[in-house]
Amino acid sequence: MHIGHKLIATASLLAIAAPAQANDLRDDLMADMPGLMELYRDLHQHPELSFEEHRTAAKLAGMMRELGFEVTEGVGQTGVVSVMRNGDGPTVMLRADMDGLPLVEKTGLPYASTQVATPASGVETGVMHACGHDTHMAGFIGAAQLLSERKDEWQGTLVMILQPAEELGLGAVAMLEDGLYERFPKPDYVVAFHDAAQFPAGMIGYSPGYALANVDSVDITIPGVGGHGAYPHTTKDPVVLASAIVMKLQTLVSRESSPLDPAVVTVGSFHAGHKHNIISDEARLQLTVRSYTDESRKLLLDGIERIVRGEAIAAGMPDEKMPTVTVIEPYTPSTFNDPDFTENVMTGFRARFGESRVVQVPSVMGGEDFGQFKRAAPDDVKSLIFWVGGVPQEEFDAAQRGEGSLPSLHSPFWAPDAEKVIATGAEGLASAALDLMPRSGG
Repeated sequence: MHIGHKLIATASLLAIAAPAQANDLRDDLMADMPGLMELYRDLHQHPELSFEEHRTAAKLAGMMRELGFEVTEGVGQTGVVSVMRNGDGPTVMLRADMDGLPLVEKTGLPYASTQVATPASGVETGVMHACGHDTHMAGFIGAAQLLSERKDEWQGTLVMILQPAEELGLGAVAMLEDGLYERFPKPDYVVAFHDAAQFPAGMIGYSPGYALANVDSVDITIPGVGGHGAYPHTTKDPVVLASAIVMKLQTLVSRESSPLDPAVVTVGSFHAGHKHNIISDEARLQLTVRSYTDESRKLLLDGIERIVRGEAIAAGMPDEKMPTVTVIEPYTPSTFNDPDFTENVMTGFRARFGESRVVQVPSVMGGEDFGQFKRAAPDDVKSLIFWVGGVPQEEFDAAQRGEGSLPSLHSPFWAPDAEKVIATGAEGLASAALDLMPRSGG
């Protein structure tokens, strides 16, 4: 995620430890932090892959029961839904994601993961919380503790969900298809946070409107007529056709999309042939396609179909040898932060955390299936996901001086300043919920 120059200029103004105002919420959170850090280290040591979060879900479900929530496990395979009813008022849903990634951890932390598993690829691998979901879950529990202790300060229904399989883009839709909005109170507001590897730990970033992109995966299979490399005139070379398709695809963004409407078409994989002197009878391309609006998504996907067929016709491919284009379903939809709702929450954050810690940042072309929760009821649900910086301050400062580079999310070296991420995320979630569910007459 590229954040931009405004953030760099603002970072030097941060005073992470200084509260914006007298804050008993923060005081209570600080008392909870030793236990939350113990939980974080346990989650970090025991990551689980998507839809395999059995230990994680059971452990956190037990903690939510102890806090007085009505807890249902196994929603959307391994998801957990916890409900606390506290009189008439709005329904607020807070979400954290649970799954780790198939990576061998290289952080050198004393509590580094040594877990191994076999994902869908069939190849055994290490497992690591390289996207920071362990900090999300610990912050989620921190918010749950604060809110359960303050039932006399809010009024309404609190729904807290632990979502599986965010890394596959499948967990949110799995919970929705399993009746999340029918079996449990349907939210008026949905809020989540995600750690960020681009700015200092404890800083809050937000993007009104589109915050994250539609993410489509597209497979293109290009048949050919194989033969000897010395006699190309007797073949239909799929490598040449695939190469023409790759080059023509670049015009979808450069010449068909509006410069004001961000779009990405990346060919991430090109496979064909096995030997120097054999012309293959097939080539395969794998694409990632990114957009924000549904209209832009349709333009890109329709354009890919048109270009693939057009280049095949130009290459003289017969109808029975036309390439196939497969758009993998389900796709990850874009995440939209309702602008007015976002600004209302950020007004509260600025008062609580201070102006220098709360910064509007550019949208990114990464994906997050959090957007599904709004799309399932766009007229009824307002949603917001905000970023919490995780880079240790000294590492951020060194990178700004050109003395090193920062590992990204999904890097085996990603080791956030977990204490600041968890504390900021927990306080942000809890304070947003308190502001959204005020006591009548309060």
